[in-house]
Amino acid sequence: MKVDTTAASSKRSSRKAIALFALAAVTIVAAFLGMSVGSVYVAPGQIVAIWTGESSSLSFIVENYRLPRAILAILAGAGFAISGVILQGMIRNPLASPDVIGVTKGAGLFAVAIILFFPHASPLVLPLFAFLGALAVALALIAFARKSGAQPSTFALVGLGVGAVCQALTEFVLVKYPMQANDSLVWLAGSLWGKGWDEIYGLLPWLCVLIPAAFALHRQLDIISLDEHSSTGLGLRVSQSRYGLLLLAVALAGACVAAIGSIGFIGLLAPQIARKLFGNQHRILLPGAAIIGALILVIADAIGRGVNPPVEIPAGILTALIGVPYFLYLVRVEKKRT
Repeated sequence: MKVDTTAASSKRSSRKAIALFALAAVTIVAAFLGMSVGSVYVAPGQIVAIWTGESSSLSFIVENYRLPRAILAILAGAGFAISGVILQGMIRNPLASPDVIGVTKGAGLFAVAIILFFPHASPLVLPLFAFLGALAVALALIAFARKSGAQPSTFALVGLGVGAVCQALTEFVLVKYPMQANDSLVWLAGSLWGKGWDEIYGLLPWLCVLIPAAFALHRQLDIISLDEHSSTGLGLRVSQSRYGLLLLAVALAGACVAAIGSIGFIGLLAPQIARKLFGNQHRILLPGAAIIGALILVIADAIGRGVNPPVEIPAGILTALIGVPYFLYLVRVEKKRT
């Protein structure tokens, strides 16, 4: 019986590994095909020819716009998704995500302030202040949660409240200074338009540190996802772990928002889909959600470019069109469970 159990477990792990590689392959293919789409159509064969060294009038478009945009979509989508996995496990709430608990709204408020009041500031200032806005929300969550024993429900409720305040302040500033609001609105909608290698170089160092850190903490995430008594009984310092994981999730979300703007619901959708495919063990859930998040953003960006060229629909609008109904569905499911 023990041998059979071990063999069955090994078989399940193999199937999950194959599914991961298949999803990764689909994501790469989607990113490649997505580079064809836009105001100027570039056939897949032409892209391959450009990569193999053939000179073309389309080389500049592919190498300086389409390729970095596809890479950035993969990186940011993975970052948002991993942030969502951490938050959902830490809060023990499938409805948690960076945008739902206010992290992206805090980043948006600070970034809008920079765009409106310091339009000639260095390009490096916007990502920094977006991250500081996300961090400010995280510190507010920690401060409020400490007063109530750091209960999971407190994080979610306080996050919703802080996010609502940040959203209201953002809208107030935009209404008060309407003549300077165009750039802010594009950024808040969440778009990869105009993004390139500079954004990749700014985001990549963060992800190279934060994503391995999240993978290294997969056992801690497994334990903290249990109820409070079980987590404590297994020797985990729940409060300290929760604060550390919160800061890790916020850093990931803040870095991604700083790079591409306020794109919502990937941190909600990708972890949910990954749980249905791979289960709840974070060792496989984290990479699964990362790949799914990358795929969602790659497809959303390609659709946004290709529906009505040369006019683009921001990827954040498309993810919201999918995410809002799914969020309402999850609310209904959770209500039935309780």
